[in-house]
Amino acid sequence: MTSSLVAYPAAEIFDGERFLRDAALLVVDGRVEGVVPLFGIPSAAERIDLGTRLIAPGFIDWQVNGGGGVLFNDAPTVDTLRRIAAAHAAFGTTSLLPTLISTDPETTKDAADAVGAALAEGLPGIAGIHFEGPHLNPRRAGAHPTAALRPMDAADRALYGRAGLGRVVVTVAPEIVSPDDIAALAAAGVVVSLGHSDASAEQAMTAFGAGARAVTHLFNAMSPFGHRQPGLPGAAIDCPDIVCGLIADGHHVHPATLRTALRALGPGRATLVTDAMATVGTAADRFRLGGREVRRIEGALRLDNGTLAGSDLDMAAAVRFAVEQLDRPRDEALRMASLYPARLLGLGDRGRLVAGVRADFIALDEGLVVRAVRIGGRAPAVP
Repeated sequence: MTSSLVAYPAAEIFDGERFLRDAALLVVDGRVEGVVPLFGIPSAAERIDLGTRLIAPGFIDWQVNGGGGVLFNDAPTVDTLRRIAAAHAAFGTTSLLPTLISTDPETTKDAADAVGAALAEGLPGIAGIHFEGPHLNPRRAGAHPTAALRPMDAADRALYGRAGLGRVVVTVAPEIVSPDDIAALAAAGVVVSLGHSDASAEQAMTAFGAGARAVTHLFNAMSPFGHRQPGLPGAAIDCPDIVCGLIADGHHVHPATLRTALRALGPGRATLVTDAMATVGTAADRFRLGGREVRRIEGALRLDNGTLAGSDLDMAAAVRFAVEQLDRPRDEALRMASLYPARLLGLGDRGRLVAGVRADFIALDEGLVVRAVRIGGRAPAVP
C-alpha cells in the first residue's frame, strides 16, 4: 500500500508552541510529517486548501456530559458516544472524555463498558472516561443527585483502574475519599481531580500530596476562596503542580475572577473544559437530567431552582471567550484547549502539530470559528 502525502497550506499554522506564517502542514497516513514553508511543499504532495486562515491542534476536552441531543448518563452506549463525539467534533474537539455524573454502580459499569468498546472499535474522538462522582460532598452536589452520592469501596477502585478504558479521570471530594484511596488510584494511572467539595485548604493539600493532580471546574461546586480560609480554590492555585479546569462561559465564573486566577496560575496550569450537556450542537431549549428538567436560559443551563446544570458551551466558544473576555493571547487560549489538557491526560501524540503525532487538527477563520476538522487525518462524521 502506497503512503499518501497531503499538504494543507494556510496563512498561519499554530504548532502548539508558536505560529508559523505562510506554511503547510504535511500529513502521511494519519500522522503529521512536519510543517514546511509554502515554497517547500513537496511536488508529490496532494494539496488540500481548507480555505481558512489558521490551522491549529484539535481541542481536547476532559469534561463532556453530552451533546448532539444525548447525555452519557441517560444511555451509556457506544451509539451515544458516537453522537456526542460527532457533535463536539463540529466545534473542533478531536479528543474528549465522556463524563458520567454521579449515578448507581450498574450504570457506572455500563458506562465503562461502553467506553471500552468504543476504544476497541477505534471510535474517533473518544480518549477515555471521566467519572465525576459519586464520591462527592452532598453540600456541594450542584446538579448531581444526592441520593447517588456514596463513599468509595474496593469495587469502585477496581473499576476505575480497569484496563482498556484509555485515559481515566475521577473527580472526588477529599473530605469524602481517603488519601490512601487517592494514592491507590494515582498508582493505577488514574488522574484524580478534586471537586464538588467543601474541603479546607489543608484537606486539599493532603489530597494533592497523596497524588491528586487536578481540580474539576475551579470555583464551581466547592468551598469558596477566603483570605483566612482559602479552601480548595486557594490550595489549588497555591500548589504549583495542580492543573485546573475552567468553564469559560461567563455564567459559571465571573470573568474578573477567571482573569485573576489565570494570572495567579500562570501558563500551563489552566485548561478549558466545557462541562457540556445534551444541548450542544442542537436547538433544544430543555432536557431532563436525573428526572429533573433543565432549561436553556440566555446561554446557561439551569434547574428550576436556578442551579447551573452543566453548560451549553463548546470548546471553540470557550477559546473565543478566553481571547475576547479573559485577555488571553491567541496562542495561550489555543494551548489551554489543546496542549495543556493533552499533558494532563498523558496524550503525548496530541495537542501539537509536530512530526510523528496524530494528525488531529482544525482550521479556523479570523474569528476563531471552526471551519474544518481532521481526526487522524480524516474528516469526522457529520452529526
